[in-house]
Amino acid sequence: MSIDIRITPSILNADFSNLQSEIAKIATVSDLLHLDVMDNVFVPNFTFDFESASKVIKESSLPVDAHLMVADVDQIAPAYAQAGCASVTIHAEATKDISATLRAIRKIGARSGLALKPATQIEDYLDFIDDVDMFLIMTVEPGFGGQKFMTDMMSKVSRTRAIIGSRPIWLQVDGGVSVETIEIAADAGADTFVAGSAVFNAQDPAAMVTALRELASKS
Repeated sequence: MSIDIRITPSILNADFSNLQSEIAKIATVSDLLHLDVMDNVFVPNFTFDFESASKVIKESSLPVDAHLMVADVDQIAPAYAQAGCASVTIHAEATKDISATLRAIRKIGARSGLALKPATQIEDYLDFIDDVDMFLIMTVEPGFGGQKFMTDMMSKVSRTRAIIGSRPIWLQVDGGVSVETIEIAADAGADTFVAGSAVFNAQDPAAMVTALRELASKS
C-alpha cells in the first residue's frame, strides 16, 4: 500500500520575532505549518493566545495544522477552525466531550485531530474513530521543544496504524523527529511528521524538510 508522506514543520523552535521570514524558508517544501498552542495550564509552557495564533494563521503561506495543548479545549477548538486552520488537533486528556468537539471542528471545514500523550493508550479512544481525521501520537511529553524522541512509543504508533486500517485517517508523530528518528516512526506506520528543532535549527531548513521527506518515503 502506498502511503502519502506529509512533513509539517513546527514553529515552536522558530524565531517568533520574525515568523514570516521563518515560514518563508520552508513554505515551498512543506505540507502544512504546525502551530503549537500552549496555555501554561494543560502544559507547563505558553506560546500563543488565540489572538496571536489567529494572526499566524491568517498570514501563513502554508495551511496551518493547529495542535491545541490547552485546557477547556472544547470551547476554543472550533474557533481555530473558524480562524482558517486546515487541521485542528485536540488532546484527549483535556477534552470533556471529545466526539462533539471533533464534529464541531469538522463541521466548520477543518480536519479533526485527536492527540494522545505518551501514557495515554489508543485503545481507550476507539469509540471516536469515526470522528477523527488524524491521530497524533506524542513521542515526547507535550510542552517543550527539543526533547528526546521516545522510541518506546513506536508500539503505540504500530497499534494505531493497525486500528486505522484502510480508513483515510492520517497518523502523525510529534516530538524529537529528526533524520535519526523519522525512519523509525515511518516504519512503525506514521505518515505525518512534526519536526521543529531539526528543521529550524538547521543551516538550510528547506533542505532539511526535503531530507526528512526522502527518509520517511523509504519506509
